[in-house]
Amino acid sequence: MVLARDEVQAVLRELGGQYRLMADLLYGSGLRLLECLRLRVKDVDFRYLQITLRHAKGGKDRVTMLPVTVAPALREHLERVQAVHERELAEGFGTVWLPDANARKNPGAARQWVFPAEKRSVDPRGAAADGRPVLRRHHVGEKNLQNAVKVAVQKSRIAKPASCHTLRHSFATHLLENGYDIRTVQELLGHKDVSTTMIYTHVLNKPGLGVKSPLD
Repeated sequence: MVLARDEVQAVLRELGGQYRLMADLLYGSGLRLLECLRLRVKDVDFRYLQITLRHAKGGKDRVTMLPVTVAPALREHLERVQAVHERELAEGFGTVWLPDANARKNPGAARQWVFPAEKRSVDPRGAAADGRPVLRRHHVGEKNLQNAVKVAVQKSRIAKPASCHTLRHSFATHLLENGYDIRTVQELLGHKDVSTTMIYTHVLNKPGLGVKSPLD
């Protein structure tokens, strides 16, 4: 399922706040749902307008673009996130869970989510050294973003069963429509095999070989 450009804009107009930013990144950067939710502040580069995705699908890092039009709003959002983070550090909170190796090497790490959850919650992966539960602020939940996009699609009155992943599909298709090389799109999407990326050519008026129907 792919949305036309005007359909994407219709959906985005129905979103606000951080959910609009998330949807902008799904479509404007081609992020997967969990890649967006697990994005770290340190992996957003405003100078070079790029986003680094750590340990993405397949276990590899990749780099994609940060849309110019999204950068100002995202910067303002991160300023608010930073203010909350500093206040939590002062209260003895503010750290996030790290894999065992990173936790041993850098026990004082306090890496931040770009889209932190509204409230702190008990970390189910273990307790503190004294046995007390550890409170941490996780990232926004999958269902929250999925539901926000679902409602936006309904409000936009688009007659398609669109979802978060539809925005990523639309990102790939629209890049190909703009004439970008399939290998470039493959790198941006993080596909291991170009044959996976080729599925997006099925909705183009001019498929991969440039073949045009005799009826057209």
